[in-house]
Amino acid sequence: MDLSYPLAFTVGLFSFVHCVGMCGGIMGALSYGLPVEIRKDTTRYLLFLFTYNLGRVLSYAAAGGLLGMLGGQLLAILGEGQSHRWLQGAAALIMVLIGLHIAGWLPKLASLERIGVPLWSRLEPLGRSLMPVATLPKALIYGAIWGWLPCGLVYTMLISTAAKTGPASGALYMAAFGLGTLPAVMATGVLAGRFYQLARKPYLKEAVGFAIILFGLLSLWFPELLDIDKEWH
Repeated sequence: MDLSYPLAFTVGLFSFVHCVGMCGGIMGALSYGLPVEIRKDTTRYLLFLFTYNLGRVLSYAAAGGLLGMLGGQLLAILGEGQSHRWLQGAAALIMVLIGLHIAGWLPKLASLERIGVPLWSRLEPLGRSLMPVATLPKALIYGAIWGWLPCGLVYTMLISTAAKTGPASGALYMAAFGLGTLPAVMATGVLAGRFYQLARKPYLKEAVGFAIILFGLLSLWFPELLDIDKEWH
């Protein structure tokens, strides 16, 4: 049984202390930037917040599909045997790095964000041109642009997506991760500063980071947790 998808979701869920710090300001600005009549209508307000995040998760899935396709080609070239286990081990180690970064014990991982700066410099003006966001299609497009915001955590997860063996499995893997981040980012839009202050607690960051490190170590010990499917056959 391939448990990598629920594991990716769990990593996203446990990454809330990072997501709130990284995206909390954006979510808060987008929330308060909505027209007053939308913010006063709870149902419409939540629908806009969800649509923003749906666009973001769809971008994660698109990037995961590309990396999964590359992973499938790599596995086809190298052969299934030993390379299968190498990719599993690499994915598990990457999860350990994510935990270290969230706990604050590996701050240099944030330097990965520089990779996406050139692309973001082109997309960010497009996002600004959509403001103010007053329709759901605009919210979806803005969210899709937001999904390409340089983020060391997302990039690290994308690297582990190379352990998948095709575009569909890679997209599903990153979509599962993105859905895991959804509750925290949505809550930031609703609860604003209160949730942000909670997520900044050092002990909470360390506890969450340690949990993700544990997931990674368990995946090394039990590689079936990151079992690579055979979509490339």
